[in-house]
Amino acid sequence: MKRIRSALFMPASNQRAVDKARGLDCDAVILDLEDAVAPDSKVAARAQALAAARDGGFGARLLVLRVNALDTDWGEGDLEAARGAGFDAVLLPKVSHPDDLALARATLGGVALWAMIETCAAMLALPAIAAAPGLGCLIAGTNDLAKEMRCTPGADRLPLVPHLISIVTAARAHGLIALDGVSNVLVDTPELAAECAEGARYGFDGKTLIHPAQIAPANRAFAPSAEQVRWAEAVIAAFALPAHAQLGAIRVDGAMVERLHLAQAEQIIASAG
Repeated sequence: MKRIRSALFMPASNQRAVDKARGLDCDAVILDLEDAVAPDSKVAARAQALAAARDGGFGARLLVLRVNALDTDWGEGDLEAARGAGFDAVLLPKVSHPDDLALARATLGGVALWAMIETCAAMLALPAIAAAPGLGCLIAGTNDLAKEMRCTPGADRLPLVPHLISIVTAARAHGLIALDGVSNVLVDTPELAAECAEGARYGFDGKTLIHPAQIAPANRAFAPSAEQVRWAEAVIAAFALPAHAQLGAIRVDGAMVERLHLAQAEQIIASAG
């Protein structure tokens, strides 16, 4: 599974922004046809997104297209255009039921499908949504979810925490990528760093972003710390000793570690690469 610490939304209608995205230090670029594009610019934005995919130049970054919802005038056309256009994945917004994904899959064919979890109905249907065939990623749509819940998240996002944990749990149960929702703080501040760190603590793989200034904080938060890497290296080295080859639990740095910790250590080293 590719590491995605930072997934940056870029309005497909803004050619300058799309060009800039090719040189940014994010792990994924999501060309947006939905929220960031005005209704009278939807068709033109679609054409520009297709041109961007055709022209390439995004390097190792995943290139994802967020289409409009299926119940809009543009959703079906977006999906038809995305098929075979060269995107690594297509992100479907306002997913509320696994049938939404089945309809998108029928149009997209083999293109990888990602889902925005941003409605109350989606939270109630989350286990079935996460089990949908061909799904690769769940993204927490925190702004839309908070709006529909009529809650006030605040800096600690407390009303959303159960839902964030549920999204991570569903993703892990089905081997999916889990990305935290966007922050509305557009500059590299302690508040943004804290929200990124919170998402990492909850178990998300990375964070969706809406401004290039958010990339560095996300990359820092969702990468293993030096202390985590040191611990992982110590655990791997300890289990590699011939005397420990048949043991299920050993002592490392004064603490008991088991084979499950070895698997965690190997995952940390892999994500640090």
